[in-house]
Amino acid sequence: MTSDQTGRGAAGDHEPPRGASTTDTWNGLAYTASAQWLVLREEDTPTAEVFSISYLAQDPPAERPVTFVFNGGPGAASAYLHLGAVGPQRIDLPADGSVPAFPPVLVHNDESWLAFTDLVLVDPVGTGFSRYVEDGAAHADAGADRGQQKSGAHPGGSGDGRGQYFGTVRDLKAMGDFISRWLSENGRWGSAVFIAGESYGGYRVGRLTRHLQETVGVGLNGVILISPALEWNQLEAFMGRGDYAVEPWIDALPSMAAAAVHHGRSRAFKPGTPPAEVLRAAEEFATGEYASFLTRGASMPATDRERVINRYADLTGLDARLVARAEGRVGVNRFKRELLKDTRTVLDVYDATVTSPDPFPDRDAYEGAEPSLTAVKAVFTAAVNRLLRTEIGVVTDRRYEVLNDDLVAVWKNDEAQYYFQGCPGATDDFRHGMAVNQHTRAFITHGWYDLVTPYHTSERLRNLMRLDPATARRLTVRHFPGGHMFYTWQESRRAFTDALAVFVAEATSR
Repeated sequence: MTSDQTGRGAAGDHEPPRGASTTDTWNGLAYTASAQWLVLREEDTPTAEVFSISYLAQDPPAERPVTFVFNGGPGAASAYLHLGAVGPQRIDLPADGSVPAFPPVLVHNDESWLAFTDLVLVDPVGTGFSRYVEDGAAHADAGADRGQQKSGAHPGGSGDGRGQYFGTVRDLKAMGDFISRWLSENGRWGSAVFIAGESYGGYRVGRLTRHLQETVGVGLNGVILISPALEWNQLEAFMGRGDYAVEPWIDALPSMAAAAVHHGRSRAFKPGTPPAEVLRAAEEFATGEYASFLTRGASMPATDRERVINRYADLTGLDARLVARAEGRVGVNRFKRELLKDTRTVLDVYDATVTSPDPFPDRDAYEGAEPSLTAVKAVFTAAVNRLLRTEIGVVTDRRYEVLNDDLVAVWKNDEAQYYFQGCPGATDDFRHGMAVNQHTRAFITHGWYDLVTPYHTSERLRNLMRLDPATARRLTVRHFPGGHMFYTWQESRRAFTDALAVFVAEATSR
């Protein structure tokens, strides 16, 4: 692997930090890995430095598709998808996706998407090495890490950058500007374009399906939504709220039932029952008797209510008395603590097959960490820093923000016109974008054991989109064993990559 630093500074009065590039091969394919900052501007004034890592085949690049990849949060850098699934190198994880020993090791990734597309891993403003530019940063000293001293690393700086980027629509505009600029600077307007995002990144991609095509003028061959949070009301069950809601509780139940079987606590199914059988039965109950229970409330006869509560308890492995006290609405955060309570063990809500000791079992609220979020953050932080600073050769004093919690705290719904207006979902924009371009294909996917963005939400939404038959044929919905980051499971990563190779081929055929 060879490496060199490049100073692709923006023209005019502001230059970002120097980037770096290196060359290598992946399964015989020669490629260039480039880590660069691209300056975004408002009326010629620099407002942000967006960092990305691209993997571009050296010959012939213009004939290959290019996929822009985002993670979620908001506040997450692209490191999770980058080093967990799509890049030419990945973190060496156990086959079941559990946290590896430290320090993490980078290995060749046979399942890299580089097999069928060039890649651009994008870190939105405030994540990774991307920063907004504060007032006066346009004249930062060019001799040091340019922009470092006066570019905001975290929300709360004195400049205007935070207000321009930390919101629903502002984020879409920034990512649309980035994609358009990147295509221009790299001469790739003739390439097939795909966008892929996980979690909030899935929400971002859903809305970009419309924004890029209708506003920016970037046609899309395909969109890939990974564990997407398409509609915000789905989080009611996660938070344990929603006495008057219906859908969030329906959506959470099948994944809870699958978790109960996995841990041998289900009274409805024996351990080892195929997950597909469990999910099918739980879906039928959730959308049938349980949905009626949720909508009828106290008007349902007592004998019917008791039957539903007992069935719910059997499927989820919970005590029927607890389910009755909760009026059949057991929040995800309660479920994760109750299922294995006798062992002082809690489930991870991002992957309910993962467990950890409860450090404070005597306290009312769970005060421990989520292993697949907290522990894995350190794994990905160490790995991405090694890749960027040692192997690609980026030189900067900036901290790589894998997950910026401060950003989440200040994120705004910048479309609200009334005090009671909630954050808009992404499903309408997704449907709109699929209608704008009748060649765009979509792939929506989840992990079975994800309790934060349950797979059944997307299944339900698909059935409510009123898609005409031709559009429905352009939409693929497929789920895999695992949790929120199901691609960390070896077999799921392989199956997911195989499915996407077919998807990209179909989306680029004429």
